[in-house]
Amino acid sequence: MSLPVDVPGLNTIIPELGEGTVVLVESGADAAKSYFVRRLSLTGGRTGWPVTFVTSRDRDELQSQLAVERGDEKLPDAWIQIHERDAVHELAEFAEHGGLLAIDSFSFLTLDLAPDALARALRGLRVACRSRGTAAVLAIDRGMFDPRSEAVAIHLADGLVQFHAREAPEGVQRFLRIPKWMDGRFVDRNIYYEFDGKRIAIDLRNRVL
Repeated sequence: MSLPVDVPGLNTIIPELGEGTVVLVESGADAAKSYFVRRLSLTGGRTGWPVTFVTSRDRDELQSQLAVERGDEKLPDAWIQIHERDAVHELAEFAEHGGLLAIDSFSFLTLDLAPDALARALRGLRVACRSRGTAAVLAIDRGMFDPRSEAVAIHLADGLVQFHAREAPEGVQRFLRIPKWMDGRFVDRNIYYEFDGKRIAIDLRNRVL
């Protein structure tokens, strides 16, 4: 069983997240990364997946964001378990319920882990995800990991989705890249998108800039 990537346009490139996989979602200050993780969580709720969400921010804030983004849509009772944390050292416990595990911000919550401890935690998470059929989505903030920890995280992940935003003459230009995916593919081009805080609109046109 797989979780659909319910973002029109992007789902033609990465249509789903498979059980037992660990995916990193990276960005700088752009809020699209966290929105994407919440959207995957709502998709999990719609499709009957149990969702475990570990947040470094306020539980009530997250619940309010999810309530706004799902609108009037009804989801099953107790579709999500939210854990508010200041730090995490072991990850496998959060994968025990199966379904989708979302952690935002993973890089902040593991900030005090040395690279070898981070590697042990991620290997334990990978084992738990495969055992329980959990798909894990870990949101990371660009530049927060030191180079060794970043290399460890990317090496042990099955996929990496990077959101980028930069200033351009016409305004903020946003694009994403997928340098690593679980089937061995990578997307060696910029995938442009617009984000207004309420939706991600993918532009699949080839552009030369």
